[in-house]
Amino acid sequence: MPIGQRVCMAAAVAAVAVLVAACGSSPRPDPTPLEPLKPQIAGKEVWRHALSNVRFPMRVATAGGHFTLADSDGTVLALAADTGRELWRGDAGAKLSAGVGSDGRYAAVVTVDNELVVLDAGKPLWRSRLAARVVTPPLVAGERVFVQGIDRAVTAFDVLDGRKIWALSRPGGDPLTLSQPGVMLPWKDTLVVGQGPRLVGVDPLRGSIRWETAVASPRGTNEVERLADLVGPAARIGDTICSRAFQAAVGCVAAERGVLQWTKPIGGTEGVAADDDYVFGVDASDRITAWKRASGETAWTSERFLYRDLSAPAVVGRTLVFGDKEGWLHFVDRADGQPLLRLSTGSKPVVGAPVRVGSTLLVVTANGNVVAFRPE
Repeated sequence: MPIGQRVCMAAAVAAVAVLVAACGSSPRPDPTPLEPLKPQIAGKEVWRHALSNVRFPMRVATAGGHFTLADSDGTVLALAADTGRELWRGDAGAKLSAGVGSDGRYAAVVTVDNELVVLDAGKPLWRSRLAARVVTPPLVAGERVFVQGIDRAVTAFDVLDGRKIWALSRPGGDPLTLSQPGVMLPWKDTLVVGQGPRLVGVDPLRGSIRWETAVASPRGTNEVERLADLVGPAARIGDTICSRAFQAAVGCVAAERGVLQWTKPIGGTEGVAADDDYVFGVDASDRITAWKRASGETAWTSERFLYRDLSAPAVVGRTLVFGDKEGWLHFVDRADGQPLLRLSTGSKPVVGAPVRVGSTLLVVTANGNVVAFRPE
């Protein structure tokens, strides 16, 4: 969902989860012009691949030491990180609404017809009809496929045969949820998911809740104003998981017992990144903020990229990397936000957060350009 657009109610039924979609109510300011930049670090494009367009919130999977990705038409493929060589290619058989989850061998996507499709090295293995629409990429781990619907209910399937193992949903659900990817990631032997403003630790074998912690305290006069759904990607650093509650807060949780370490009220609609020292994110105006990971204290902010529709960030060495709606990839110093390098992917918006395997950084654009860079 584009940053900065107003949230509106797409449907409302008492005691039923409601989709929230992006609805423009006022023009967004023009993007801040880019300043002249003398590169402070070296970096170059190393390979490029072409897909059809990408019109769903796709995330590139990196398990297995290669990139697994997909396009809107249902093509799913794996690319070697160093050369871009195609390792395998498959077809989900329909247009996609969510993907890609992969453990390096099995890949999982969801179609617009609410079918979960699992492929084994590119060959379709099984399909399963889902009860709710899905926009969060599935998670493939521990010989299971975990799927999170827009109602934030989670279902586990056997990766080999598609057998449904368990399902977890909150009694009564949340009054509103987002039509935007949520939080779902592994931590040791725990599945961590976002349900409303809560981060929840789940037993992946049984689907039982081990702990849950609120990252935000929703406030407002109506359900839309109180919406604080956790949005992905979340950041996992050691035993800490940090995440953003939609337009409400950013916070970090100690995953061993689900203890809230800190939370800071701040708007924003994109996920966060983190390293040993900082947590990074952008607000709805594309102001970049770095918080100290231990305390949540603000370390620095930058307004150099306002209204450029920045992607969720990635941390690469000493740099913090964002894509924008004009296809630029921005490298800034993680310690103070100073621009270090700017590289072009073309003229179309960058889709999702940049991802890295080894020394190769990958970004995908809305028109299907898959571009690999190697910062030096």
